[in-house]
Order: sequence, then structure tokens, then C-alpha cells
Amino acid sequence: MFRTVAARLVPLAAAALVAATALPASAEVVDPAPIAPNQYFYGFVNGQTGHATIKMACFGPVRPGQTGHPFAGQTVEVRPVAISSSAVSMGYTGSGGTTIVVDLGDPSAVAKSLGLRYYGVKAEIPVTATLPCYGSGKVTFTPVPTSWTARAVTVVVDYVGQP
Repeated sequence: MFRTVAARLVPLAAAALVAATALPASAEVVDPAPIAPNQYFYGFVNGQTGHATIKMACFGPVRPGQTGHPFAGQTVEVRPVAISSSAVSMGYTGSGGTTIVVDLGDPSAVAKSLGLRYYGVKAEIPVTATLPCYGSGKVTFTPVPTSWTARAVTVVVDYVGQP
């Protein structure tokens, strides 16, 4: 009887082990939740919080100061911080923030209301934004309405023109 039970349990244990290791430990699932006052948050550009890349539709030799448009399919989003920490790379919605406005460094992109109202919901970077073809910059996530306690967060980005 022991052999029959063991013969049935071994495949189940192997399946459970495979299922448990199928997702990386860093995989995070965030249910969409409304942004509310007095919350800490992280800003993401193409899934990165620290140093991200924005692929630009700039082909051939690039001249200094040349601008172009980002490729489609690139995103920004905000996620809540589970617990308060002293990390400098997180923002705070302050006493009134219910929306996070994303500044790509292009005034026309902000004018098109690239505002995020929910955590965990990606917004596509507009292909109409005019950004540098190469070099570094910052994407800023600013809570609105603002208050004296609100704190924006920035993500450093590299603009990379495609060959």
C-alpha cells in the first residue's frame, strides 16, 4: 500500500515543484487599485524603476540635438509601495493626490493628459511625443492635485535610436 500511495504522490509533488518555480521570485502581481492620498508609489518606465531605455524611431546617423518619436508598445505605470521605507526612488501622493501625471520631457505629451489614476495599469508612451534620439533624460511622476507633502519621483532613462 505504501508503494501505491508513494507512486501517486511523487508525480503530484513534482508538479507542485514545477509550478512553484515556474514564476521568478521577483514576479509581482498588482491588482488595479485607485491612486489615493497618503500613499507611497514607484514609477516604472518599460518595467524599470531605476534606469530604463526608451527606444526611439531615429534611423541612420544621428546628429547632436536631433529629436524623434518613440516606438509603439512602450509603457509607463505606477505601483504602490507595500510598506514605507527610506528609499529615495519612491514618490508620495501627499494629502490630496489621486492622479499621477507623467512628464516624459515633452510638453506636448503632458498636454495630452498622460495621467495615471490606477496602480498597476500601464499607459502607452505616445508615439507622437518628441524626445531626444539618443542620450539620457528623466521621466517624472508627479502627484496631482499637489500638496506640500506630495513628492514626485523620477526614473532615469536612456534614449536609444535604432540602427
